[in-house]
Amino acid sequence: MHSLKRESSNDEASGALLSSRTAGELRSLCPTLYLSLNLVNALELKVPPLVLVLVLAVAMWFAAMQLPSFAITLPWRHGLPVTISGAGILFILAGGYAFQKAKTTVNPTKPDAASSVVTSGVYRLSRNPMYVGFLLVLTGWATFLSHSLPFLLLPVFVAYMNRFQISPEERALSAKFGDEYETYKHAVRRWL
Repeated sequence: MHSLKRESSNDEASGALLSSRTAGELRSLCPTLYLSLNLVNALELKVPPLVLVLVLAVAMWFAAMQLPSFAITLPWRHGLPVTISGAGILFILAGGYAFQKAKTTVNPTKPDAASSVVTSGVYRLSRNPMYVGFLLVLTGWATFLSHSLPFLLLPVFVAYMNRFQISPEERALSAKFGDEYETYKHAVRRWL
């Protein structure tokens, strides 16, 4: 029954560590797959989101410089990126302020150190406003670069964050705060 419940939830199944019984079976049936899953799980909560944003921003710039033939013409090339990135910075600052006001950790690699579930301010709109802010900043940067390839890295950011940052955070917060976090999780969207 426990394994059926795990399979019914994609978020939980994708990020949850294998049970010892399942792990032993998998190890004996397919050692390479078992090792791959453990290596993938090892990435959880390891790369701070700001580092990921910086790496992707450099990758976007590099792609734009190396393949100029994919450049596109965007109206308001300077004003639009500032507006989009500015909105992102506001989300980041509002999320950080709400955490500071609640006197809880802002460290994204240690969600188990959270002292409370923050549900006020910008956290009424999104469970992850700082990550929404990072996505908006990257979108503004991609718009400024006026190149098609940087836009392709935006879904990479969302997918990485969902799998390796947000899902493990949600598991830790659910384990620590139980029904309080589960109620919040069902009331407010993950992104927007």
